[in-house]
Amino acid sequence: MTAPLLAPRPSKALLVGLVVSGVLALIVLAIMLFSGGPVGFGLSALLAVAPLPVLLAAVLSLDRLEPEPKLHLAFAFAWGAGVAIVAGIALTLLGQQLFVRAGYASAAVEDIGAVVLAPVVEEALKGSALLLLLRRRAEIDGLTDGIVYASMAGLGFAAVENVGYYLLAFGEDGPGAAVQLFVVRGLIDPLGHPIYTSMIGLGVAYALTHRTAARFAAIPLGYLGAVLLHGLWNGAATTGSLTWLGAAYLVIMAALVLLIVVTVVERRQLVARMAYYLPAYQQTGLITDADVRMLTTLSTRKTARKWARGAGLGRAMSDYQQAATELTLLHLRAERHAVEPRRFGLERDALLGVMAHARRW
Repeated sequence: MTAPLLAPRPSKALLVGLVVSGVLALIVLAIMLFSGGPVGFGLSALLAVAPLPVLLAAVLSLDRLEPEPKLHLAFAFAWGAGVAIVAGIALTLLGQQLFVRAGYASAAVEDIGAVVLAPVVEEALKGSALLLLLRRRAEIDGLTDGIVYASMAGLGFAAVENVGYYLLAFGEDGPGAAVQLFVVRGLIDPLGHPIYTSMIGLGVAYALTHRTAARFAAIPLGYLGAVLLHGLWNGAATTGSLTWLGAAYLVIMAALVLLIVVTVVERRQLVARMAYYLPAYQQTGLITDADVRMLTTLSTRKTARKWARGAGLGRAMSDYQQAATELTLLHLRAERHAVEPRRFGLERDALLGVMAHARRW
């Protein structure tokens, strides 16, 4: 048994948000079941859920170095699946009604809803999960954290939205149409919503982890990027042109490559930063020169975990590495004046306690 890492108690607001979002998601799914029937709903739900394990694994793999609290990740996913879906449908329909009353033709209103209203409304609602987590700012230590939380909100939104789209296709043209749509939404472009909202995640994380005067401008800029990417894809889809869809897809994939590069660079910078902070703790006997060399590159960390598993110390090594990573992040937060001295001492001592408990080599 390993010593627990220091973790704040979950706030009541976070728990309430998780419950409310989950209930709303279930209500939406129940309405779909009632309107579409068990066969159509069952197929649609299966198609929507099928890629989720792979997508969740891909997103969470970005977070292996310093895993985020499961409750916060669950909140972001549920928020996207519940609150963002319900409010997104309501606000988009309301906006479309305003254009109808203004005299726009029904076809134009549909296009405006898809290309303008949906991106503006949906990205604001999905991204609001990041803003709600600002109160737990100690959990967002870098750009990767912003990407992970935003991706979870996007995956939750996409999962429920896809059930609705597949159900509509099933109702109009049968199971074949639902499967064809799944190829586009579930196989070719399954990361659309996570990529869009990750632009907001980057903006929020940048604002929290930098001290420049203009840092908060990153949040509206990230939102603008999310809306543009979302609108680009929806606009290309309304044209029915494979050329436009292909061009939009390339832009979105370029955004995905950018997100991957950000996470890789930030991960390498973090482990290298350990070489600056951790030697100060050598006098405790918990960190040696060999430990510092092991902790400060991704390859040596992986090699150490492999050796530890063979020696029956796999869990201990993982705990040791994670605690050392958290200790480095604690110092980085202190540099930004984002942690009080008393809190710094409590967290530092707790992390050193975990390292003392885990270190058996």
